[in-house]
Amino acid sequence: MSTVVLLHGVPETPAIWDPLRAALSRPDVRALRLPGFGGPRPSGFTSTKEEYVRWLAGELESIPGEVDLVGHDWGGGFVVRLVSTRPDLVRTWATDAAAIAHPDFVWHDLARLWQTPGAGEEFFERRHTTPMERQTEGLTAAGVPYEQAAAMMASVDAVMAESILALYRSAVDVAAEWSPAFADIPKPGLVLLPSQDTFLLPHLIPAAAARAGAAVAELPGLGHWWMLQDPAAGAAKLEEFWEKAAK
Repeated sequence: MSTVVLLHGVPETPAIWDPLRAALSRPDVRALRLPGFGGPRPSGFTSTKEEYVRWLAGELESIPGEVDLVGHDWGGGFVVRLVSTRPDLVRTWATDAAAIAHPDFVWHDLARLWQTPGAGEEFFERRHTTPMERQTEGLTAAGVPYEQAAAMMASVDAVMAESILALYRSAVDVAAEWSPAFADIPKPGLVLLPSQDTFLLPHLIPAAAARAGAAVAELPGLGHWWMLQDPAAGAAKLEEFWEKAAK
């Protein structure tokens, strides 16, 4: 039996997966924590995109048996790069961030703000004086329940803020750097397509999936945080994919 490995994104912790884990019928599920996201960073770790991919490879190498890897947001981006460079580390892979490795990918407005020196730091400094209701507005508008949105915002400390800024600033040209290798991936892949995701450019996902040789699973009516909006729907798509891959 393989192990399901879940990888969260920004500004998140492994708690983002709790509803999906409860909806899955498989007991062999692990949710990894990105360094700096609700926990410490290793000495010398500077939170660049390539460092996170190397960290992920090390985590997978330590897991006995086969791995079914699933990533969301930046976690999904790291999945894209991992299977482009080390497909031997997984049995299957799934991501909602395939667009990040499409040549036409462009960053959303908030990402560009974080990538701007000074403006990114100011963004996180303002959070200290912003009421929680205001901080969660964007998340709740995207379908995240208030309690989960508040928990997500409360987890953003100075270490996470530094990690987010470093990560995004290392990824200004991510499409040009990562798209050439994201093609003809030799392991079964699934690209999740939430139709209402305003961050990860769903219109690019079918083409990115086709280049990689991956299947596409649509999640109609769901947004960026599909695993919180309708965890049962996401679990059903993943389990159907894993069942087919096992045949």
